[in-house]
Amino acid sequence: MPYLPAPAQACPVPVPPPGSRGIDEILAAARSRLRRLDPEQAHLAYRGGALLVDIRPAGQRAAHGTVPGALAVERNVLEWRFDPRCPARLPEAVDYDLRVVVLCQEGYTSSLAAAALQDLGLHRATDVVGGFAAWRIAGLPTLGPTPPLRPSPVAPPVAAGPARH
Repeated sequence: MPYLPAPAQACPVPVPPPGSRGIDEILAAARSRLRRLDPEQAHLAYRGGALLVDIRPAGQRAAHGTVPGALAVERNVLEWRFDPRCPARLPEAVDYDLRVVVLCQEGYTSSLAAAALQDLGLHRATDVVGGFAAWRIAGLPTLGPTPPLRPSPVAPPVAAGPARH
């Protein structure tokens, strides 16, 4: 489940405008269009030629790890990179029959992203149930996480050459 802030105690809930939908409704509608894959199915699809696309921000990939060979395309540019009509598309985005499996951290944002790719015409786009966290728990191949850079406890090397006094 994504991070949800604690509800404010004194804030009244606003009346939603007519025709609006809450995020739970939007997510359910997106998922109703997808044939979501569990991590093992996603791994088999990837090994069978599907593009595995990791939409997590660089900080999340560094903190939690990555899937070897997954294409990192952050969520904020996904549609531009996969629309075959767009000049900013990736070389892999050659047609609408492309099989794309979207991966996020826990499987929420990836559902919305896969539905957006379907809106572009990529009818085979889907996502991974449980996201990267479930992929890792399933024991599938991962790299990392990348440990944060810390100052070395070892003294820096002494500069070569004669000492000057």
